[in-house]
Amino acid sequence: MAQTVGKANFAASSARAKSRKSSLIDKVRMKQLLQQDVNALSASIADSGYRPDLDVYASRLDGAELIEAALSHNLDRDLAEVLHFCTGAVRDQVAIYAQRFEFANAKTVLRAIHSGADQDVLKTEILPEENLNNRKWLDLTNRSKTLAEAIHNMGSTPWGKALSKLPEGSTLQEMEDALDKAYYSHALDSVSAPGSDFTLKKYLMTEIDHRNIVNILRSIRQGIDQETMAKIIIPGGRSVSKDTLASMTKEGTMIGAIEVLMKKSNGFDAKGLLESVEASEGSTLDPVIQLLVKKRDALLYSMSHRSPVSVLPVVHYIESKTHEVQNLRLLVRGKAAGLSNEVIKEHMR
Repeated sequence: MAQTVGKANFAASSARAKSRKSSLIDKVRMKQLLQQDVNALSASIADSGYRPDLDVYASRLDGAELIEAALSHNLDRDLAEVLHFCTGAVRDQVAIYAQRFEFANAKTVLRAIHSGADQDVLKTEILPEENLNNRKWLDLTNRSKTLAEAIHNMGSTPWGKALSKLPEGSTLQEMEDALDKAYYSHALDSVSAPGSDFTLKKYLMTEIDHRNIVNILRSIRQGIDQETMAKIIIPGGRSVSKDTLASMTKEGTMIGAIEVLMKKSNGFDAKGLLESVEASEGSTLDPVIQLLVKKRDALLYSMSHRSPVSVLPVVHYIESKTHEVQNLRLLVRGKAAGLSNEVIKEHMR
């Protein structure tokens, strides 16, 4: 990744990120929102800093669709503002972390093309054209009738390069797995360069550990064979070795895989994982995913406070902002689907 011109403004960017974080919706306010219906939510979310984004779509959308479009728009706008106030090495490293959103958009494009989504639906619902960040993705889908054409049109982008290495006839799932591996490979290479923040590398490696654990458990639950499981493992984890991951793939049950993890990875915090799997009785991975999310949240919070003048407070803000948007999206979708407050709350971060 090319280095950004300018001196790294660690102190200034950290201070601005912390200020933004203090303005996010807190737990008390989120509980209050949980008690509202979709119509009341629109006004409350507008008052929480999302009014300009709601106004962008208010002329053609309403209800849950309006709120969801505004939330995505706000997150993209906020991320651009954060990158703008970071300079030098700070911006370089924040950009590495933020590139995950680009890889996610590449997946969205592949799914849309694979499913034959109508272009009008794409530009009005999936990738609203009012969001300038979506223009290049909409152009890509407009020029690509097949997945092969899409990969070709992605060109020399990091996601395009990753997909072009796949054999012809690869499935959509194989493409998505390749994108996950490519993102973390690129990110780890970038944060391993001289002058990079090792604490960010530590966090990314923990993410990889967690992704691998969830992917293996999901594969076991779905009855996927060991060879296929081995292909989806993302290299570069921190505390779970390749041998441990390989041993986990040999287990026929999720409980067996967790027991292997607990036995072979002394450096990995597996506390609560076995109980989470047992509590769900194999019906869902939600308890495991939620537990790992909480562990990552706690780690990033701790790291950002131990290194207050570093890139970590900025990354922590981006992650916290993303959580807020995800919670609000879940809240709106849940209300629109008629889910109970208890069920919605269980899945919120």
